[in-house]
Amino acid sequence: MRGSHVTLRPLTLGDAEDLLAIHIQNKHFFEQFSMERPNNYYTLAFQEHVISQFNELAYQGIEYHFAILSNQSNQLVGVVDLFQLIRGPLQRAMIGYFISQTENGKGYATDACTLLTEYAFTNLKLHRLEAAVMPVNQASIRVLEKSGFVKEGTAIKSVRIHGKWEDHYTFACINPTN
Repeated sequence: MRGSHVTLRPLTLGDAEDLLAIHIQNKHFFEQFSMERPNNYYTLAFQEHVISQFNELAYQGIEYHFAILSNQSNQLVGVVDLFQLIRGPLQRAMIGYFISQTENGKGYATDACTLLTEYAFTNLKLHRLEAAVMPVNQASIRVLEKSGFVKEGTAIKSVRIHGKWEDHYTFACINPTN
């Protein structure tokens, strides 16, 4: 999938080194918004294992994880995900993303979210996408709003971040063709 700023493609094992480098370079930036990570998270073996799991989950139609490549440099700058996919009467999934801090503010996250939303609605025929974001993460809130998501409320103390339960705003986007 190609947008005006980024191209999305499924993550491959060949991305493991670049993905590890992004996580290492952005450790403090990402961890302020992330759940606790295992001790071996910052190893090549762990990243390769995660990518292998992602590919299996995509094959099963359970989750989808895409590399975000800058159209300008063709370099991996982040990842965008569809997870907690539920079929049946709900037809919904969660969307998540991260972009290397040095690449923030270039429209990459908005482009990636917009592309993945179109994919979810057109290819996967989902009815609803949801996202959760900490109230202090104003940049991510702007990304969601620019990508067509609407704030629906606040989930009080919904995610444990660094040993503390944090509130998250809930956002949603509804498939306009359903």
